[in-house]
Amino acid sequence: MGEIIHELKMYMTGTEFRKALQISGEKEIACQLLAQGEYNINYLCKHPNTGKSFVLRINTGSQMHLENQIEYEYSALKNLENSGRTPKVFWRDGSKKNIKYGVLAMEYLEGRALDYDTDLDLAAECLADIHSTEISADTILLEPSNPLQAILDECNEMVKIYYECDTADEGKKIRLKRMLEEGQEKVNKAAKMTYPRCCINTELNSGNFLINGKGKPNYLVDWEKPLLGDPAQDLGHFLAPTTTFWKTDVILPEEKITEFIEKYEKAVDDRIVLGNLKERVDIFIPITCLRGLTWCAMAW
Repeated sequence: MGEIIHELKMYMTGTEFRKALQISGEKEIACQLLAQGEYNINYLCKHPNTGKSFVLRINTGSQMHLENQIEYEYSALKNLENSGRTPKVFWRDGSKKNIKYGVLAMEYLEGRALDYDTDLDLAAECLADIHSTEISADTILLEPSNPLQAILDECNEMVKIYYECDTADEGKKIRLKRMLEEGQEKVNKAAKMTYPRCCINTELNSGNFLINGKGKPNYLVDWEKPLLGDPAQDLGHFLAPTTTFWKTDVILPEEKITEFIEKYEKAVDDRIVLGNLKERVDIFIPITCLRGLTWCAMAW
């Protein structure tokens, strides 16, 4: 960590970086650790001229196995800028010439984590604005031809690690195989369903929302794995028990899930054609759960 901070401080003395962020003079930029994940480290920095805070995101790897992960994230955020629900980006550098990591500078947004008991309305409005934002025709965002099959293929790849482990429980192997077969039946059923093409986050959990309350700005951050795809995928991930219980000990009852989808549809207000959204969400939820189970099997 100390080595990264040293490299970062040297990097922030660069002319191009300081010009892009409109930093005059040679004042040092104060930084402190904000959050760290497996592939990214976020620093909270203070602009030496304006005193405003901004986030410097250091990318150390790619879940998506991309050559230029930081450019990919930057592209998603630029596409979503008009939604008013994501941080504005000021700078990105995926060259790794002056520092061995990808670097992204973006707006620092205030807010607390989402509460499933009180903030579902706000989440529905936030996601409706994001999904309804027009994406440029020349976007570099990836678009799986069959989003559900892509998730199930990932499940089958992850679970191989468990199947091949000599000490894995044979009964659990049988149950996992049965669930994956049932999952494939659901995916096959959905193959002919149509859906709108929009930018989806794919990893929605309560900690990625920044909530300030009704009538105030509410946001969605952490755009590490965005795709062009079906909004039902985001809703399915957001509502799945493997998401809600993992983070907050909440499992949403069916009536709450239905209520949320109805509020989301109302918030979209015909800006995109949602089609048979509830039916698609009802398939994405168990497939999302399968992804969580097979990940845990692989990790075990």
